[in-house]
Amino acid sequence: MNPYQSTIRNFCVISHIDHGKTTLTDRFLEATHTFPSSKYKERLLDSNPIEQERGITIKLAPVRMSYMLGANRYTLNLIDTPGHVDFSYEVSRSLAACEGAVLLVDAAQGIQAQTMANANLALENHLELIPVINKIDLPNLNLDSISQQLQATFGFTKKEVLFVSAKTGTGVPELLEAVINRVPAPSGASGEVGLQALIFNSFYHSHHGVIAYVRLVNGRINHRQGLKFFSNQIIFKPINLGYFTPELKPVDSLTCGEVGFIATGLKDISLCRVGDTIVVSDDVSVKSLPGYQEPQPVVYLDFYPLENNDFIKLKNSLEKFRLTDSSLVCSPVNSSVLGSGFKIGFQGLLHAEIVQERLEREFDLELITTSPSVEYQLELKKKSQTISVFSPADWPDPALINQTSEPFINLTIFNPLKYLGGIMDLCQDHRAKLISQEFYGQQLKLTYFMPLQELISGFFDQLKSVSSGFASLNWQFAGFVPNQIVKLEVLLNRQIIEPLSVLTIRSAAQKLALKLVKKLKAVLPRQQFEVPIQVALGGQVLARETLKAYRKDVTAKLYGGDETRKMKLLEKQKKGKKRLKTFGRVALDQETFLAVIR
Repeated sequence: MNPYQSTIRNFCVISHIDHGKTTLTDRFLEATHTFPSSKYKERLLDSNPIEQERGITIKLAPVRMSYMLGANRYTLNLIDTPGHVDFSYEVSRSLAACEGAVLLVDAAQGIQAQTMANANLALENHLELIPVINKIDLPNLNLDSISQQLQATFGFTKKEVLFVSAKTGTGVPELLEAVINRVPAPSGASGEVGLQALIFNSFYHSHHGVIAYVRLVNGRINHRQGLKFFSNQIIFKPINLGYFTPELKPVDSLTCGEVGFIATGLKDISLCRVGDTIVVSDDVSVKSLPGYQEPQPVVYLDFYPLENNDFIKLKNSLEKFRLTDSSLVCSPVNSSVLGSGFKIGFQGLLHAEIVQERLEREFDLELITTSPSVEYQLELKKKSQTISVFSPADWPDPALINQTSEPFINLTIFNPLKYLGGIMDLCQDHRAKLISQEFYGQQLKLTYFMPLQELISGFFDQLKSVSSGFASLNWQFAGFVPNQIVKLEVLLNRQIIEPLSVLTIRSAAQKLALKLVKKLKAVLPRQQFEVPIQVALGGQVLARETLKAYRKDVTAKLYGGDETRKMKLLEKQKKGKKRLKTFGRVALDQETFLAVIR
């Protein structure tokens, strides 16, 4: 190890959402004088306007800082990470580029769901954890209780736990000293032979093409080298390289242990895969680093332009957007009601919200979105073939299906003891099975096995409601579990309306059918004829409501006279309505359709 390498510290900050990560990174930047005071602003590493407005971190942001301790100057590479469960794949990227992690805990809330999940991820990656209790400037705190929580949960000693206030800066110098003393220097061999650089993120630059965020595990990179991606063997020569301040700062070379960027000049971001290894183009002896997998989408929404003429604009906007968010998975879809659009896969519902908001803001689009759906797996009788289905429109004939499976998750909930009853009732209503429960002082950790479809059907909002906002959750995809999934069809005036079909489990079909017909009766406009609203499973009608016809008083123009004149007019009206009922079609407009599916 060369002398410079021994002064490098690569670390990240991990915690639950809103526990003060980004505010703490601002204090780090202040303490290390990385930014001149004239350029300083709050939430420096959250560059996106939505991140600034919502107060959340979406994309991981690296920055290099320089800090004097004693007679030595140390290079600190900090990676700010998201705390929301939807962006846990961003956390896994940053952990692979670090040797240590600051585990931040809110002094008022204590250990939460994402605290546990991110800490376990860090321990799996063999990172050195530094426990830190934040927000000590708040009144009426029991800091000893939170410290004991950390000691009991993760096995820290009392001396290892640090106390800071990211708001006031109290304890930040001591934390920086702990990072230097506790986080090990990066290992690996310098020199130009055996280059291995791990890609932990990428983005598209209009001038330099695809820019890869890299951590050099072995070797050295300069401008003159020919490089290649190990997975696809694509060769390129770096246009530029450097490190983050957090702006891009060019340098002549990057050495072993450093975190920086490589401007590849490539125009296709899909060639630069997260978790891939960059090696020297003519070196066939070097192996790839153990990479982490590409994030798989778990929630799917259909995006349609409000005006059908904007479909090409939406398509071009998504192509540009994918240059900044490679986790999106898109495929074209068509609806008889909403026209042409795209089915997009997301990491979670917040991820979907952020993408929709950015598309509408940055590309001036007006969008219609459907309710979220999940992937179902079907085993067909023919050759035991397994297919994936994302919407009722793709559901095959039940006679062809051998077995159906739906996605399940491992759900972790942290909550105060007094809300236990309400939370357990809620989970039971959402088909969740209790696996375990652990006590952490006045906090309780519940672990459930639950269908993913139930989670995205308003579960989080209901959880916050029954726990007065105190409960937090984290989840991990657990795989597919066989279940009886069926397709419910909606019939209006005895005609199947395919866009309104839904997928559900057989045991919940009757309840959902009753709910659907009542909702349709409430939102459908009345017609000149009586409309039967039915929900059927196969050939069996499970629920029915009748939408009464408009009634026109055809006898209003009569002023006395024979009773037969009145009966003749009413009989004529009756025949007309009977004919309309036989041949009439119910027109389904966008507003009615969206009112039903959401």
